[in-house]
Amino acid sequence: MKILGVIPARLASTRLPGKVLLDIHGYPLIAWVYAAARRSPLFTELIVATDSQEVLDVCRDLAIPAEMTSVEHRCGSDRLNEIMSRHEADVYANIQGDEPMLSAEHLDLLLRPFADGDNVQVTTLMTPIDNEAAADPNNVKVVTDVHGNAIYFSRWPIPYDRDQKAPVSRYKHIGLYAYRAEALRLFHSLKPSSLELAENLEQLRYLENGVPIHVALTHSNTVGVDTQSDLVRVRGLLAGKSPL
Repeated sequence: MKILGVIPARLASTRLPGKVLLDIHGYPLIAWVYAAARRSPLFTELIVATDSQEVLDVCRDLAIPAEMTSVEHRCGSDRLNEIMSRHEADVYANIQGDEPMLSAEHLDLLLRPFADGDNVQVTTLMTPIDNEAAADPNNVKVVTDVHGNAIYFSRWPIPYDRDQKAPVSRYKHIGLYAYRAEALRLFHSLKPSSLELAENLEQLRYLENGVPIHVALTHSNTVGVDTQSDLVRVRGLLAGKSPL
């Protein structure tokens, strides 16, 4: 099975502009993400997909495979669809360009379900969180059914514990996705859904159109770089290390 890993790297991020090129101990964030993804032996190929000539030039200087994509894409999945038109694979993985703390375990959990049969079309990850983290809208929460398929994703702390009579477990969605080629084509053919637009969460487009998303559980959290405080924290965690 051919698996292509794609790291979308948009320079004009909203909450932390230019974050994929922010410095972490002498290297840009994107270099740390690429190095983390390379720890997985499951990828046939791994590339950065960007809409910025500056990002493209930095990647090439660091010998990181990278390709230019359209500036018109609304989300990472649309950027993957353009890459799919140039690179044939059975499975495409969408690796967020702001996740430098990824491990081989995360990627194994993301990709292994595709070897178990043809029923799995889309996969992602979740990890347990406490009430304080659940209240943070920067952490996307997910609720799953007994089969491990997503019921809903939200920035709200779901499930809502109305009576507070029983323990409630909440899970943070880790923003990695993998898709069979046909599922990625389907995503691109569908219009943005009402729930997707309300929550600003692209994965809800699949759920509104009846496409199941398998959610694997990991107890190893990641630290995505969404804010300046995230950047400071990641710099501390990566002190004394090098990506390349």
